[in-house]
Amino acid sequence: MHGTHLASAGVARVTRWAALGLALLAALLALRGLSIGAKLESGAVAAQASWWLGCVPFVVLLGAMAVLPLIPATEHWWERNASKLALSGVLGLIALAWLASNLGTEAALHAAAHGALEYVPFIVLLLSLYVIAGGVRLEGRLPASTTANTTMLAIGAVLANLLGTTGASMLLITPLLRSNAHRTYRVHTVIFFIFLVSNVGGCLLPIGDPPLFLGFLRGVPFFWTASLWREWLVALAMLLAIYAVLDRQLQRREPLGSRGAPGGRVRIHGWPSVGLLLLAVVVVAVVQHGRPLPLLGFTPPPLGREFALLALAGLSLGFEPWRARKSHGFSLAPMAEVAALFAGIFLAMQVPLAVLGAKGAELSLDAPWKLFWATGSLSSVLDNAPTYLVFLEVARGATQQVAGDGMVPLGAEGWVRGDLLTGVSLGAVFMGAMTYIGNGPNLMVRAIAAREGVRMPGFGGYAAWAATILIPVFTLVTWLFLG
Repeated sequence: MHGTHLASAGVARVTRWAALGLALLAALLALRGLSIGAKLESGAVAAQASWWLGCVPFVVLLGAMAVLPLIPATEHWWERNASKLALSGVLGLIALAWLASNLGTEAALHAAAHGALEYVPFIVLLLSLYVIAGGVRLEGRLPASTTANTTMLAIGAVLANLLGTTGASMLLITPLLRSNAHRTYRVHTVIFFIFLVSNVGGCLLPIGDPPLFLGFLRGVPFFWTASLWREWLVALAMLLAIYAVLDRQLQRREPLGSRGAPGGRVRIHGWPSVGLLLLAVVVVAVVQHGRPLPLLGFTPPPLGREFALLALAGLSLGFEPWRARKSHGFSLAPMAEVAALFAGIFLAMQVPLAVLGAKGAELSLDAPWKLFWATGSLSSVLDNAPTYLVFLEVARGATQQVAGDGMVPLGAEGWVRGDLLTGVSLGAVFMGAMTYIGNGPNLMVRAIAAREGVRMPGFGGYAAWAATILIPVFTLVTWLFLG
């Protein structure tokens, strides 16, 4: 037993050093790519006969996330964030190696730089909202009834449009888990929380979900997404109804002693951090590289938005210090898990995205329902933000570039048909809920739930839940609005 422990400690030590080395190498490659300004042409990637080999690292990474937690020999190794970073880093660098061997070193360096330019804002936004929201807490016990849980999910879905899916998720997941701490059946509540608060809820404003924010930066009018309220309301109502029926049935099976205590007075602590959350939303909306700030005329420098968000996160720590947060169960471990996995995902997905960008026009995606399911299917396994951008270009390519009824202006980028943009937007936001990696908050919510003692399903188990519940809902949305 002692020898086994020593061997395990040795493996952990090697894994930590390997993870740090791989992360440093990836960062150096990205910096080099930024310095030389190299280009990666999607057409050149797709023209390679072995393009499918360049996609293999990404597929293997998805498979590892699904399988490794289920294998006894790797289960405990995979629990460490260093292990996730080491494996994702190896696979990301293998994808870059394929680019270097087929298109040259400069193409690989550009892919590394492009991945970093997407990864850094993504992680900084999630980290900042996570830290700021960690300074807000609800004290008092919410009742663990079906009515209370359903109401909390509905409130979270609305707040996701104002605080972003990350901010709303971090604000509400811990109070919801602790109000249900005595219940036997809790997995379904976390899964529906991911569906509703971490994804579907945030489709009415660009600040609600990262893909919509990227669309806003590409010229989609700020309030255009509010026109999706019918689709949002139908999907929201159906999911809440399904949850209420399921929760009531499961609660009836609970032993009397595990149904939770009655609710009491609930108070919000951390009002300064609430203000900082709202300010962070404003920063995300108005601070854009290369564009003067409204009213001020000052043009922020590169990464100005990210520095501002980190500054707000630092201020929140000033209002409630780290030690006080730890006493309430706050931890960076869930955020570290997301950062470790997505470090490799953003590198490994460069080849699949390039192939999709080059071959997208061949897919005949000229109807809203086609774009909804195509965007959604890939948003399930790729991060939904870059997937949205690819299919936005596909939709724009299928649009006659003239003004007219049903056209949405994209600034200097021209026009896009509103019905096609609806399919792309709903596909990216709604189907980000199909897997743990479809949207940034999903993994964080899962990790927080696991920390609170909820035995969450693995990658495949969650996907089975999502397919069973979400596909019928999305099929109805398609029939009602996108046919």
